[in-house]
Amino acid sequence: MILAASLFFKRGSCAFSTIEPAMTCAQILQLLASRPDPHAVEGMARYGIVAKKVYGGWSTPALKKLARGIGRDHALAQELWTSEIFEARALATMIEDPEKVTWRQMDRWAKDFDSWAICDGACINVFRYVKFAHQKCGQWSSRREEFVKRAAFALMAGLTVADKGASDDAFLRFLPLIKRAALDERNIVKKGVNWALRQIGKRNARLNRAAITAAEEIHRLDARAARWIASDALRELRSPAVQRRLTVSKMSR
Repeated sequence: MILAASLFFKRGSCAFSTIEPAMTCAQILQLLASRPDPHAVEGMARYGIVAKKVYGGWSTPALKKLARGIGRDHALAQELWTSEIFEARALATMIEDPEKVTWRQMDRWAKDFDSWAICDGACINVFRYVKFAHQKCGQWSSRREEFVKRAAFALMAGLTVADKGASDDAFLRFLPLIKRAALDERNIVKKGVNWALRQIGKRNARLNRAAITAAEEIHRLDARAARWIASDALRELRSPAVQRRLTVSKMSR
């Protein structure tokens, strides 16, 4: 989903080569505002990427380049987030220091999520590296708010890649949460649930078998969302490409 988001942000080239780390929040906001693109904003809105203020002229690669110039900056990330500007919040997720993120901050940011792009960006860029990320998955999975619930499963998906040292049991504990949420018909949520199920099933052969079993159980649920989630996941998890990769990975250990 994060990679897909970059397709909708136009004009990826940056008009600068380096950024001074000492730039203030006000200077960064001014820089972000200097590249408006109303047509890009309209295109983003069609894909559910909205906010109180969106400039549209910044691609994901351009924001990442800006973030690299700034570096990790917890205080600045907080300031940028409070601006409620889409590009500023996206940048905040890229410069935030995971080691300084608190439990309360994760809840506060999640409450502010207003699009899948910011939700997924926060989960993939910073939240999946926070030490209590696994606990947050469980907490958020039962929340009613659309983007908070989405965040639970985006975070699960991110952890399958980021948390190399986690045991299989840590991910097996997510499967009942996925099954429960598969009844949610909201598009944003069901796509997050599907994402998490597929990613867990691609982590290793044991989790692949467990995810396939979970998907088969989900498919039997009497809900349209559940059938879509399961069918799409099974198609990928049983595919020759995934099975071949998992076999090679198992043999190389």
